[in-house]
Amino acid sequence: MDPKLQADFLDAVSRSKSLSQRPDPATLLRLYARYKQASSGEAQGERPGAMDFVARAKWDAWAAMRGQDSAQAMAEYIRQVQDLEAAT
Repeated sequence: MDPKLQADFLDAVSRSKSLSQRPDPATLLRLYARYKQASSGEAQGERPGAMDFVARAKWDAWAAMRGQDSAQAMAEYIRQVQDLEAAT
């Protein structure tokens, strides 16, 4: 994998933690899904139960990324953080 892309991704992860405004829940789920796909690959494990709303929503968002390679997920994560920074 491209070392520059990995470095840019890690930088974006760091910057995402200090955004001036907290993103809405849907945006946070997209960020989470892209982060997990980039760092862990395809969704793993069993889907959480219906009563664990947060874990299930996070797992579903990650599972929706199936088929996307980690480099693409990293690039999309970086772009999304840049968009969030520009919006504030």
